[in-house]
Formats: sequence, structure tokens, C-alpha cells
Amino acid sequence: MDIRMKSTGQSGVALVLVMLIVALATTLAAFMVTRQNLWLRQIESQFDRAQARRVGVAAIDWARAVLADDIRAGNTDHEGEMWAMRLPAMPVESGEVAGTIEDRQGLFNLNNLVRNGAVSTPDMAQFRRLLEMLGLPGDLATALADWMDADSETQYPGGAEDLYYLAQARPYRTANRPLTELGELALVKGFDSRSVESLRSYVTVLPVPGPINVNFAPAEVLAAVAQNMTLADARLLVQQRGGRPFKDVADFRQRLPHGGIEMADGNISVSSQFFLVTGRASIGGAQVYTQALLQRSGGWPAVVWQNIQ
Repeated sequence: MDIRMKSTGQSGVALVLVMLIVALATTLAAFMVTRQNLWLRQIESQFDRAQARRVGVAAIDWARAVLADDIRAGNTDHEGEMWAMRLPAMPVESGEVAGTIEDRQGLFNLNNLVRNGAVSTPDMAQFRRLLEMLGLPGDLATALADWMDADSETQYPGGAEDLYYLAQARPYRTANRPLTELGELALVKGFDSRSVESLRSYVTVLPVPGPINVNFAPAEVLAAVAQNMTLADARLLVQQRGGRPFKDVADFRQRLPHGGIEMADGNISVSSQFFLVTGRASIGGAQVYTQALLQRSGGWPAVVWQNIQ
């Protein structure tokens, strides 16, 4: 009797152990399958992202080819050209790609304020007029010039050099060099998020000084670059060029309203060197956003900078 009970108890323990082992093996197998599926999804996601990244880079090269072909057709750039039209999303294998090419020469280049390390008085006057039209304080021009010029002398009123920035809660020094991106304005005295956003549609940051393309310039920029031009006159010019772009500088001057408007030849152009390419590539579940600044100086455009995220 005792022997039979002992044997039965041992069998029960063995059965429980077998069930535990089976349960453990099942759990382990399920865990391994889950991990494998997760690993496969990660590999697939990484592959999709790598593919999307390649498509994004290819889109930048496509934009370079389009702009290189455009310069062979003529030196006048305007809003009616094929490259300037927003392209709809186009299908690619397992996804789609969309992008735009935007002129940047129609905007006021903030790096024009300081040329060869010294403040440019004519460009400062133009930027002050732009600030005034946008309802922003003119002292921002002085602060920005101090941020970029090569010396440590504070301009008045509104300027700031190392003494001001080193006294901040998180001290830093002036750049004493041209801007590299628009976001850098947040470091400059007086520039807050509101003022930067107000300027975003009218200014740009280009590596070298250059003229304004009057076929793309907003009315506010035209009125800022020209002396004695009212904003109403500038808006009329923008309206007129929509149906008939300016074919050259002489054509632009001929269509200026009378009233002693002055624009130096070196300040205006009807052609552009700098273009911003923005793209979005979607492959599978991955999305990649690309942005690049291109410089076209006669042949195949060079990439000034590119950002792929």
C-alpha cells in the first residue's frame, strides 16, 4: 500500500515536471518567435529606410539634372519655368517620392550685411527697410551685423558683442562670421521666435553675397532693395510679372513706376544661382525627408549642404 502510494506520488511529480518543461519550452519558443519577428521587422524597417534614403538622394541628383538642363535653355529664371512648379507625389517601387525646387535668390540674403568682414552700409539700409515693413525693430539689423562682423566694436544703437553674450545665463561668444543657417538668428540679441518666423518668407542665408532675382522677390523685398519704391508699387510689379516675367534687368527698369526709384544694377538680376530642394521619400513603412541647397554657376549644380532625416 505504501509502496503503491509512493509510486503514484512520484509519477505525479514527474508529470508536473514534464508539464513545466513543456510549458517552459513553449514559452521559450514563443519568445524566440516573437524576437525573430521583431528582428525581421527591424531589418525590414532598416532596409525600407535605406531604400528611402537612396531615393531621397536620387531626388536631389534629379533636381541637379533639371537645373543643369534649365541653364542650357537660357539665363532667365522665373515662376513659370517647369522646375519651379510643385511636383505631385510620384510612385516608385513599394512607395512614392515628392519634392520641390525653390528659388532662393529672390529673398534677401542676410549674409549681404557683412562683406569681407566689414558692415555693408547699403545692405544695412535695405534690411532696415524690410524690418520696418514687417513691423520689426530696426535695431535687429545692428545686432545681426555685430554678430557677423570681424571686429569686437559694438555698434549703436542696438548692437551687441561678446560683452553682452558672455553676460547671459548660458554665456557664449559672437560668431564673427557669416550665418550658416536661419536658425542661428535665435542666438542673436533681439531675435525671438516671432521675429524669426516673420522674416522666414523674406530672407535667406546664402554662402556668398549676390543680387536679388526680381522675378521671384516678394513685394516686401523689392520695396526694401529699391529706394523710394512704395509697397503698393512693388505689389503691382509682382502682379505684372505673373503673366509676363521680366526678361532682363532693362525690362524690369522699363516697367518701374515713375518717381525717382533707384536700384543699383549690382543689386538686381533675373537669374538665380541658389535653389532649395525639399523632398519626401516613402518606402514601405519608412519615410525620409531630404533638403539641400544647390548652387548653379553655369554647369552641374553643386551641393552647398544637404540634410537627410
